[in-house]
Amino acid sequence: MRITEIYKSIQGESSFTGLPCVFVRTTGCDLRCRWCDSEFTFTGGTAMTLDQIMASVAEYDCNLVELTGGEPLLQPEIYELATRLCDAGHTVLIETGGHRDVSALDPRVVRIMDLKCPASGECERNLWSNLAHLRAFDEVKFVVADHADYEWARSVIRDHHLEVRVAILISTAYGLVSSQSVVEWMLEDKLRARFQLQAHKYIWPPDARAV
Repeated sequence: MRITEIYKSIQGESSFTGLPCVFVRTTGCDLRCRWCDSEFTFTGGTAMTLDQIMASVAEYDCNLVELTGGEPLLQPEIYELATRLCDAGHTVLIETGGHRDVSALDPRVVRIMDLKCPASGECERNLWSNLAHLRAFDEVKFVVADHADYEWARSVIRDHHLEVRVAILISTAYGLVSSQSVVEWMLEDKLRARFQLQAHKYIWPPDARAV
């Protein structure tokens, strides 16, 4: 596999926010979201075997592990890696763009699926059949950059009855929309979702790596 970085920090997003977590960040992404904050993952990286990755994760002595990117589902070995991490006793999260099939993932893996809103420029890439493969402990994230994005997210949530099916995360594209505005829209609509900020961008400089 090609790996950009493996590091330990706190989980900055999702319902696991604030917990110590080891991040395995893969190299490569086939999306080009306009607000992307991880363009450094598009190229480069280091070739690592699954054994090397497992050994690197074990050094941190941390139960929670997230597979992220880039787009981790681009790498065929990610499925075996996820299973091996689960077998080793880890709670495993995977953050995926929502345009790649999640059905082959080990059922123990928590799927955090980022459905792309219109302002991302990649909305047409969403793989809607993925919604059928989500379980109650999985999470769907919407990164909103403006009010139109929020309205789109609200429609998707309501049209697909996501409020009673999965955990929903509403996040802001950093620096592009007022957090207060998004929260007020959610409250006005009585949206059953979790508002989140990228906590790591408020603890460290927003462009810091390996945090």
